[in-house]
This record gives sequence, structure tokens and C-alpha cells, in this order.
Amino acid sequence: MSGDTSKDAKGLNGPVDPDDAALDPDDDFRLVALAQSGDMRAYDALITRHRGRIFAMIRNMIHQEADAWDLSQEVFIKAWQALPKFEAKARFSTWLYRIAHNTVYDWTRKRKVESAGELNDEIFERDRIDPAARTTPSFTDAPDESLAHGELREKIESALSKLSPEHREVVILKDVQGLSYKEIAEAMESTLGTVMSRLFYARQKLQSMLKDEYQT
Repeated sequence: MSGDTSKDAKGLNGPVDPDDAALDPDDDFRLVALAQSGDMRAYDALITRHRGRIFAMIRNMIHQEADAWDLSQEVFIKAWQALPKFEAKARFSTWLYRIAHNTVYDWTRKRKVESAGELNDEIFERDRIDPAARTTPSFTDAPDESLAHGELREKIESALSKLSPEHREVVILKDVQGLSYKEIAEAMESTLGTVMSRLFYARQKLQSMLKDEYQT
């Protein structure tokens, strides 16, 4: 991969490119086809398009920037190695999230990280879930509130870190990355019902931990 993917490359340690929100899947498929034929410039273009979101997803999951960088690089190496098997049955971004998901879980298993608060998701399969429910409270932006907002971000990050990896990931993919339930299910290799129940549980848990902010 080219030097553009170095540790200081823009978008990986910096803010996500705002154009990422409007990525055209057809452009991904075109670049993938070129990369599958051996065009490394096309694969570099794919990295540039998706590296910000992959890094943000992993960093939000493990809260360790240096390790998130290493894991992001590993994701794109694994994606390159598996690229000949990509058949465009799903979006390239969804396929990439699945690789990121597996990479993070392999990493945590190797370090014997035990998740706390595990819950049988089937318990919530019967519950009525509001897909429009918000995970974090909404605030108006004002200059004199910047300190309070910084404190709120810390509280939200702390609350997320107390969720199990599965519940934290589904919140990040839905409420931060903006994936659909179907895309999350594909990325996590799970069922729609499990995704919805995990999100329901995670949101309820976050609301409990951030009760004061919700009441505000």
C-alpha cells in the first residue's frame, strides 16, 4: 500500500472526512473490481475512503488510540488478502465492518478481556423496540457550554466502556456510524432480532447511566 496510508495520514488519526457520509457504493464496487485485478492505486483509494470510519469504530470500541491504529492497519491488510473472495453481495463498507468486527474480537480474546454485564439477548426478543430511540441526549451548541459538553462526552465514553463489547459495538455502528439494522447484522454476522435486542438493552443501560443528562 502506498505511503498515503502512513500513521500520520489525514483522516486516520484526524477527523473523519465529511464526504464519507455520502460514499457511493457503486464507486466502491468499481474500485474493488480494479483492485481485484491488481490495481494498488484503486485499493489505496478504497483505504482513503474508509479509513476514517474504520479507525473511529475501533477506537470507540477499545478506547486505545495506538492499538486502534494498529488494528485499523490490520483490517485493511486482511481486507486486501480477502479481496479476491469479495463478491459484491453486500456493500464493501459492510464487508469491511465485518472484518473490523472480527479483528477487534480476535484482539480482545488474545488479551483475555472478559466482558462484564453479559445478557442473554433472546430475553429482549419479545420486547417492543422503538427504532427512533436516541442513545444520547441532544443539546444546543453554545460557546459557553463547551466545557460542559466536554464533560458530557467523557461521561458518554465512560458509560459506553461499561457495556459489553457486543452491546457497545451495536451502539457505535447504529448511533455513531449510522448503519442500518440490516448492515449491522451483516457486519456482526448476527440476526436482525439480535441486533435490535442488543441495541434496546444498550440504550436502556446508557439511559440509566446517563439519567441526569437525559433529565436535563
